Amino acid sequence: MEALLVSDTLGMGKSSEEWEHTVRPKRKMSLYSCETCGNEEAKYKCPRCLKFSCSLPCVKKHKVDVTCSGVRDKTAFVPLNTFGDIHLLSDYRFLEDAGRVADAALRDALIPRQTTNKFLNYLKNRARRQGIDLKLLPVGFSKRKANTTFFHKKEQRFYWHLKLQFPQSQAEYTEKRVPENKTLNEILKKYIDPAESDPTIRQRLKEYVRSPADVKVFMVAEKKAPGPVRYYEMDANKTLQQNLTNKTILEYPTLHLTLKDFTEGIVRVDQEIGPSPSVSQGKGQ
Repeated sequence: MEALLVSDTLGMGKSSEEWEHTVRPKRKMSLYSCETCGNEEAKYKCPRCLKFSCSLPCVKKHKVDVTCSGVRDKTAFVPLNTFGDIHLLSDYRFLEDAGRVADAALRDALIPRQTTNKFLNYLKNRARRQGIDLKLLPVGFSKRKANTTFFHKKEQRFYWHLKLQFPQSQAEYTEKRVPENKTLNEILKKYIDPAESDPTIRQRLKEYVRSPADVKVFMVAEKKAPGPVRYYEMDANKTLQQNLTNKTILEYPTLHLTLKDFTEGIVRVDQEIGPSPSVSQGKGQ
């Protein structure tokens, strides 16, 4: 009741128009005219290009004329000397929006997910039937994310993700969806074949292209005995499936292609390693 009396007292002697003018004074957005038509006073400011407009038709026209989306650029560069609280709040809201979109994608049941336990177990079971011990890393590892290996149910075959390493040229390439019935020679043809290889790759792998017959293919043995890293030696004339049988693979095969003259330091799985000279001398003493 007291608040009502005070309000009546303050508004006494003023008309409704005068009272509205006192409480909410009219304020101009810009001292300039509309940048589209140039006639009317500007009422709107574009969040994207900061141009002033007077009406909706002018807003639409300016978007067409300057190809402006009208959406504020949330990632625009802001100099440190002009960075203020409003920019900090904008960045915070941008991160909130990104988190909201990511969370919505995780909840969307229509998005196919091939990283579920059901899919991974199926992949390992199919590999086990072919005599391949396939080991898969937990979700989140970079190697798990990069792996594109899948089993084609209709064709009843694997399409492997391959990594090819050429240490003598310090090069590394990735092959995706390689059918298991391809031979290693067919897979390597685009890399080291003197006539059919890609010209750009051929230039970088010229050490291998000069003598493709001297290239040896190895794969790291994941289940290895204590000691140095051991390798499986692959047969380039056999298919990928034949080469991977009875072997352990971590996510996908990584093939090391080494020239014949550089294979002395490679320890094969079936190769026995004797004690080092220092150990032998110690035992003899």
